[in-house]
Amino acid sequence: MGALMVRIRIWESVGRVLAWMDEQEHAVTHQHDTFNRGRAVVDLDALLAEPLRGGGPTELEYDPYTGEWVRTRGEGFVLAPLWESRSLYGVSYEEWHDVVDGGDLNAMSLVAALTRRWGAPRTVVMRPVMFQPLPCEPMPPVLEALSDVDNYGDLTVWGPVPAGPGGAARWVGVSVKHCDEKAPLVLMAVVADREIVEWETPL
Repeated sequence: MGALMVRIRIWESVGRVLAWMDEQEHAVTHQHDTFNRGRAVVDLDALLAEPLRGGGPTELEYDPYTGEWVRTRGEGFVLAPLWESRSLYGVSYEEWHDVVDGGDLNAMSLVAALTRRWGAPRTVVMRPVMFQPLPCEPMPPVLEALSDVDNYGDLTVWGPVPAGPGGAARWVGVSVKHCDEKAPLVLMAVVADREIVEWETPL
């Protein structure tokens, strides 16, 4: 094979790789901007099927390729994003509200599906976590984990429900929030083997 043909084959291979990368980038962008309730339920069911850690420190996990946060595991709980919007940096006033309203609608759609499965939920308010006094007593690890990923959206919680491995009791929470006005909205799920309760800050 001549040198010219070798170069042509190399460029063809490079072109295929670049095209594949473009497809992956488009898929990721699409995933982060379009909500699929069925997919969110499947992802939540996958979290419910996992055994939860019995002890040890809380650890954040990141995608090795993008560096994005993908999961937090702690003693008796796991939390993970189910959907993420596009960035709100530089968008118009109308578009910002459209995305935020859309995130709320996505959460409501998921809550409706889970309510049909498990019955009426309750609300765990995150305001005490956001505006915690200093100094203060340590908060429950699951609430601290939510704080560590800047998610202060009020949790809609079900439980106990026989949803864990072997029908083990689980508490499930979902919320939607962003860490600042320009950051993407994140619809998040929390699965725990103990009751998720509001933090009563000390007086």
